[in-house]
Amino acid sequence: MNVARAAFVALLLCFSCAAAADVAVPPLSGRVIDQTGTLSSGEVAALTQTLSDLEKRKGSQIAVLIVPTTDQESIEQFSIRVAEAWKIGRKKIDDGALLVVAKNDRRLRIEVGYGLEGALTDATARRIIDEDITPKFKSGDFAGGISAGVDRIIRVIDGEKLPAPAPEHWRSPGLLNNIDPFNPFVIAALFIAGGILRSTLGRLFGSLATGGFVGLLAWFLVGSLGLSVIFAIIAFVLTMFGESIASAGGRGGTWSGGSGGSSSGGGFSGGGGSFGGGGASGRW
Repeated sequence: MNVARAAFVALLLCFSCAAAADVAVPPLSGRVIDQTGTLSSGEVAALTQTLSDLEKRKGSQIAVLIVPTTDQESIEQFSIRVAEAWKIGRKKIDDGALLVVAKNDRRLRIEVGYGLEGALTDATARRIIDEDITPKFKSGDFAGGISAGVDRIIRVIDGEKLPAPAPEHWRSPGLLNNIDPFNPFVIAALFIAGGILRSTLGRLFGSLATGGFVGLLAWFLVGSLGLSVIFAIIAFVLTMFGESIASAGGRGGTWSGGSGGSSSGGGFSGGGGSFGGGGASGRW
């Protein structure tokens, strides 16, 4: 019994050590993530722009990840973990691709979403690795190899018949991501516009008109009913009760503006795409 118990504990420890050894999947903070400092900021920016242009034109998403090592885990297993976590590509279209480079291991992999497996086959992915990427890697030109591989992947995707991408302002509320409705400049603009409408239409109808205008503008820019309603309500309240709020603030002392925090502005997230292990691996 003691022997069996010891064997069971040893087995649990082995599983625990194996799990602890897995390299953590980094958060998806951009189309190109380089944890090794291999690429310069200019190279990252140029590659990011290329991938962004692809998504706007075709709808497909490609991401690049460079890590020092996958440790004891195979690059195939690490790559599929990243793909499943990031969900590159559009939901139900599954038109995502992921290029993972483990620099110190001298291994790389192209992971292909379900929707691209007909064009970006395992054999095609292997040729891209062998013909475009690893020859440059062997000479130390990592930026050139990644760029050449990405360019060829894009050419393959461009030849695939895929659903057209959604119009820009329907895809994401990003146009208003950086607007703080409590920013003093935004409030001042609402006070001015609301004051003009109030003097023309009266307090109630002027406030309703201001709220309706702001709501329609938000709907046109972001295509989100929820955000449009929120902005409309804020505009109505500020126009309707703005004078009372301002006078209360004056009696209570000085008033300071918003926090001044900034968003990433250009943040990137996967579209819900799925992967099934298609693709190819290589080494140099």
